[in-house]
Amino acid sequence: MTVEIHTYLFIVLCFSLVINLYLVLKLLRVRQQLALINDVLADMKAGNLNRRVLVHENDMTKQICYDINRIAAESQARLIQQKQAEQSYKRLMTSLSHDVKTPLASLVGYLEAVENGLVVGKEREAYIRIAAEKAQRLKEFVISLFEWVKLDAREQVFHFELADLHELSRSIVADWVPVLENNGLEYEIVIPETVCMIRVDSAAYVRILNNLLQNIISHSGAAKIKLSVTEETEWVSIALSDNGRGILPEELPYIFERMYQCDHSRSAEGTGLGLSIAKELVNGHNGRIRVTSTPDIETTFTVLLPKVL
Repeated sequence: MTVEIHTYLFIVLCFSLVINLYLVLKLLRVRQQLALINDVLADMKAGNLNRRVLVHENDMTKQICYDINRIAAESQARLIQQKQAEQSYKRLMTSLSHDVKTPLASLVGYLEAVENGLVVGKEREAYIRIAAEKAQRLKEFVISLFEWVKLDAREQVFHFELADLHELSRSIVADWVPVLENNGLEYEIVIPETVCMIRVDSAAYVRILNNLLQNIISHSGAAKIKLSVTEETEWVSIALSDNGRGILPEELPYIFERMYQCDHSRSAEGTGLGLSIAKELVNGHNGRIRVTSTPDIETTFTVLLPKVL
């Protein structure tokens, strides 16, 4: 009996030692992990967001480590986005500086020539007319720029109301018919006579179509355009095609970027913001906009607006 008790006590003692050893090792591991976490947090505080806490699946601190690694990764991603945004805005400011200073210098030159009496008679009248045109284009550029800044900063307020998109499209096109005819453009309009009620910001939709039509007139060199509106199951598709010079394949991915102009359109009058603004307005409707182009054959801009927002 005594031997059995001693054996039992020995087993209990060994088991206790094993448990205590296990707990000591666990505590040592936790202590190491806490020291590592402290080092990583210190590095993160110093700006090094590349550090991560190495963790094993059975570590007691694994959830804390996972959370720290996630926070570090998210912070690093935000920092990268911030740096990219800063670089993007630097490029934008450089571009804006050129796009404002060049026409402004030209405008000042014409006005100084008039003011100093360097031109007289009909030439003076021509200089004044040209200066007025340049001032108007500069005004339009500034207005477009402010509109784009509001959209980019998500400060644009959309006012969605139920509207008949077919009727709204016809109304917009009717205002453009004299412009198209004055520019010698043939046109084909395909808009069903049915009612197509969707929630839309009418002013934004007018701006979208205006920008797309103006882009064709200013840059495509087209002789004919076609606008069609098609009601689908979940979307309303608005397609605007032309037979102009088109867009090169390498330029298609950038066509909706702000200030981007194709090589053939750089000498044409424009802000480089029209398509970018159109895209942001379409995005505000949870819609999509895309472009396909076969140079010198056909270019098509397609806007898809959801029937249910």
